[in-house]
Amino acid sequence: MTNKENILIIGAGLCGSLLALRLVQRGYHVSVYESRPDLRTTDISAGKSINLALSDRGFKALRLAGVEEKARQLCIPMKGRLIHDLEGKTFASNYSGREGENINSISRGDLNGLLLTEADLFDNLTIHFNNECTHVDLDTNTAQFINHESKKEFKVKADIIFGTDGAGSALRKSYYLERKFLFSYSQNFLTHGYKELEIPASTEGNHLISKDYLHIWPRGNYMLIALANLDGSFTVTLFLGHEEGDYNFKDLSSEEKINVFFKKQFPDALTLIPNIADEFAKNPTGALGTVKCSPWHYKGRTLIMGDAAHAVVPFYGQGMNASFEDVTVLDSMIEEYQGDWETTFKMYQKARKANADAIGDLAEENYYEMRDHVSNPIFKEKRKIEMALEQNFPKQYFSKYSMVTFNENIGYHEAMTKGRAQDKAILNMLADGEVSTKLDLTDKQVLKTILEKVKETTEAILEDDRIAGLK
Repeated sequence: MTNKENILIIGAGLCGSLLALRLVQRGYHVSVYESRPDLRTTDISAGKSINLALSDRGFKALRLAGVEEKARQLCIPMKGRLIHDLEGKTFASNYSGREGENINSISRGDLNGLLLTEADLFDNLTIHFNNECTHVDLDTNTAQFINHESKKEFKVKADIIFGTDGAGSALRKSYYLERKFLFSYSQNFLTHGYKELEIPASTEGNHLISKDYLHIWPRGNYMLIALANLDGSFTVTLFLGHEEGDYNFKDLSSEEKINVFFKKQFPDALTLIPNIADEFAKNPTGALGTVKCSPWHYKGRTLIMGDAAHAVVPFYGQGMNASFEDVTVLDSMIEEYQGDWETTFKMYQKARKANADAIGDLAEENYYEMRDHVSNPIFKEKRKIEMALEQNFPKQYFSKYSMVTFNENIGYHEAMTKGRAQDKAILNMLADGEVSTKLDLTDKQVLKTILEKVKETTEAILEDDRIAGLK
């Protein structure tokens, strides 16, 4: 490998900045073009910066790039969900029965800034801000840009082009507009959108509610969540229908309507958000969608990654983690195929496509779990049993959530397939009275019997799925 190729990365978000850092560490000459200003010197969040949940897959990629510990300093560990009911009462639901398995609240801007700063240390990297890609000529491997300050258009030719420019990717758009190959593409939007709000810190700079949990106010057709920030504030996100339902963003058109809605549905949260009407007016309503497409590459010269290839809704906290895992997998392919980019890209897609599709499906599923099921009695029973199994048999039982979030060595597709079967097994056993939280879940022999029955039933469900061609 000569590492002399000139590499162009379109997009300096989380995936693009980590990819740039890893490629310059490998010795490649890399130019990054980003449509926005430098977020390290300009606030560009504009109320659309949903906090991130950094977990094991993301840390694995950051470890590869040598920045894991610096990223951990920006994190607030969260050990589970804290559910808020209509009366303001709360109950906790931990993410795992194993010690130390937390997800981590982290500011998108802080993490992105860290990666850009680390990449900036290398002489073989240049980053150009305020330059938006409008098109990529696939025959000449030339990207066309417009500079937002000068309004001038210009072109950049490269040996290899990576599109890490998000769900609205210009490179992906060029794939289907240029019609150079058969390209499949779908973008599925939820009927719900989101709006960001804030719970400010106390006058002493402390958190007004527990920072150790992801707070959820589940209300069936909509929900509110809150994640802690290092400065004592919380980033709050309302997920609500755009136009449908008894309550929706279109109808929340006045301060009175907003206050009535929150007073009825989220009374304890309302007391913590002093400027709710102003924030509703100031912060935009964002869309939520899933992108699936194929192929991700063209002739060993271009490749889309991260949200450009597989955008997901944010309800499993895995969008960034999946994008970071993209970089980990690509890095291993670069190492294995030593400069053969066409084979590298083909094998990369073969390794990632099914997993990317799976996390897209899981993220949509988890929306309904978070807003509908977390307060459901049978769901609570299932979680109690799963927590007891993980606590007592930490190497033998992993819930679906644990496989997705805390086990970096299990692919998303395997986690989805096995996790769904396990969920079905436990729910069926609860419905049939074969297991119950009335049993002594502190008795290891009782739990061992439950574990063996769950494994047996799960395998039977998986076998049925294999026979039916569902796996």
